[in-house]
Amino acid sequence: MSSTKAVCVFCASGPVGEEYLALARAVGTGIAARGWTLVSGGGRVGMMGEVTRAARAAGGHTVGVIPEGLVHREVADEDSGELVVVPGMRERKAEMDARSDAWIALPGGLGTLEELFEAWTSRYLDMHAKPVVVCDPGGFYDGLLAWVDGLRGTGFVGERSLAALTRTTTVDAALDACA
Repeated sequence: MSSTKAVCVFCASGPVGEEYLALARAVGTGIAARGWTLVSGGGRVGMMGEVTRAARAAGGHTVGVIPEGLVHREVADEDSGELVVVPGMRERKAEMDARSDAWIALPGGLGTLEELFEAWTSRYLDMHAKPVVVCDPGGFYDGLLAWVDGLRGTGFVGERSLAALTRTTTVDAALDACA
């Protein structure tokens, strides 16, 4: 039996192509199929909206965590099983962290990258032992992860920090890595 109960998904909240929306739907459906709760950034647009709608459509529970200032900008997911409105981004991440047993990063912009790097760094620093997973079937993160891997020999990034992130190319592998 898995100890995972809730997975937080980091992903784009802006307009993206159909292949990314399909990936988000597959992740949301997969989380619900395993009986897990989906924790997200609380928006109902872009990939963020797709992952939550898919999880709910598959019978899953969703928790959205959104800062007050983004309620209108990201169009808050009022249909979420729980919608938690917090004062700002720091509180958002703390709430998402407290409610999650694992993280999956899908393609996204600066916000997604910032969330991924914080979860990854915290894992490397032994601030938690939760899985941090990149689900990247299309190679979205290839350049970034090649750059980070290239830092290996510089002393800035070591083997232990690289090992704190799991990279997958399928939704099933990403979910398995969270279990």
